[in-house]
Amino acid sequence: MAEAPDPRTLLARQLRLRLEAYRAAGIEFLPVAPPLAFTPAPALQPEPLPVRDAIKRGVPVAPPAPVSPAISVPDMAGLFDEPQAGQLLNKIIAACGFRREDVYICNTLKCRPPNNRTPTPEERANCREYFDRQLALVKPKYIVALGATAAQNLLGTPLGIGKLRGRIHKYRDIPVVCTFHPAALLRNEAWKKDTWEDMKLLLRTMGRPIPGAKS
Repeated sequence: MAEAPDPRTLLARQLRLRLEAYRAAGIEFLPVAPPLAFTPAPALQPEPLPVRDAIKRGVPVAPPAPVSPAISVPDMAGLFDEPQAGQLLNKIIAACGFRREDVYICNTLKCRPPNNRTPTPEERANCREYFDRQLALVKPKYIVALGATAAQNLLGTPLGIGKLRGRIHKYRDIPVVCTFHPAALLRNEAWKKDTWEDMKLLLRTMGRPIPGAKS
């Protein structure tokens, strides 16, 4: 029984015949392509067993890897006002006789400076156009500036909140009341009484009754 020819011998003979045919046709030069680079295919991994089947077969089951959040809890908390301050603001709104959906809350700055520091004049100017357009769309009838940063940015004044509160200011003919930020009230409860006086000033300016006041 004759042996099958070596595949390499057959390939060499076919290549020689092809080259002789090219020479007979007058072709003396063939471009040589760069060698092909092959990336080995990744080894196939066995399908993971369901946890229930793995336990039945005695296969160790690794605990799930902990998910590391993109923002840590302290950083996430820094994106918003303190939860207690937000709750206190809701109580102030309710004490004035309003519902939460009756008021519109926004920030004069649209991004928080690093480490929650006082914003620079350049940072205030960068957000001012966006803030003014926001108020132009909302068209508020009255404005309450919570804290020195909001009051100074809104009114364009360097005065502190102690000198700004207690009287009516104007922003484009809109009455403005300045008072303490709710977060400051958590640090100094004595300011809560002053804040309520500011809210009563707002209500009197609006012509609304003051809840709890004796008639």
